[in-house]
Amino acid sequence: MSSKSSTHFFHNVYVQSTGTCAGPMEHTGPLGSYFDVYFDDLYCHQKTFEKGEREMQKVAINSCLQKAKKKPNDIDLILGGDLTNQITATSYTAAQYPVPYIGIYGACSSSCLSMGVSSMLIESNYFSSVLAFVSSHNATAERQYRYPLEYGIQKPETTTYTATGAGAILLSNEPSDIRIEAVTFGKVIDFKQTNVNDMGRAMAPAAYDTLKQHFTDTNRDFNSYDLIVTGDLSDYGKKILTKMFEEDNMEVNHYNDCGTLLYDIEKQDVFLGGSGCACSALVTYGYIMDQLRQKKWKKVLIVATGALMSPITIMQKESVPSIAHAISLEVCD
Repeated sequence: MSSKSSTHFFHNVYVQSTGTCAGPMEHTGPLGSYFDVYFDDLYCHQKTFEKGEREMQKVAINSCLQKAKKKPNDIDLILGGDLTNQITATSYTAAQYPVPYIGIYGACSSSCLSMGVSSMLIESNYFSSVLAFVSSHNATAERQYRYPLEYGIQKPETTTYTATGAGAILLSNEPSDIRIEAVTFGKVIDFKQTNVNDMGRAMAPAAYDTLKQHFTDTNRDFNSYDLIVTGDLSDYGKKILTKMFEEDNMEVNHYNDCGTLLYDIEKQDVFLGGSGCACSALVTYGYIMDQLRQKKWKKVLIVATGALMSPITIMQKESVPSIAHAISLEVCD
């Protein structure tokens, strides 16, 4: 059943397993124990940062398949994305698996976008099992969108830290303990914010729009979930979003942001918190899935946010249009 931007699934899309691979900062953060594998250097034992990102994707996918006791040939489709130009990391990784492949790009919202598209393909009975994966890497993203790490430029106070990591999730129509209950696809929102070092301000309006749409379509609010997390707003964007809802006289409860959960922003040098595809993926596929499996939470809404700029638009001083997609996860009775 669909309503506006939202689609409800009828017990046909289930989570079979997840796999996570974290970088050094992510492993030493407060959620480090929830990740399957980690690397202690940004190169991930490879010759370049870009090859290191591919290695993390492969590790996350293999971990996900191993947990489900599946082989690549058991999967109908793989679907994924990352932040590098033309999602090259994802495509190079997909070449290692003899499975049909679809590449997607939603910037940092790609974790929820890939889950949403995969769920609709399964719900519509086009595929029985789909593996979705995403990644981001601090060094590859920084030198693509801002400055290489070696440059050592001073960061402004609104900066977020692109997470280094990869996450994979296997969805299918085979019943399990956790299901995808609903998805809300967002609209592109452009508040004419031009500072690429202020992602929280750019993406908060998109998160607000998608959440409002989700609440309208489903007749729910913040109290309908045990937890609602946005993807990459960081501490600053989280405060902006909270204020926007408070101005609507809405009670903001059970809310947090993956960018503030992934790191200890008081002790780690991550500025205002995390961003990047891996930010929401690591928190969701690692920490949140663990809490759902233990039934500490029964219903969680993930709202991954993405800034849709490119290196070209940045150089041309254009604004940063943004988007957010929401996924409702529910423990099966």
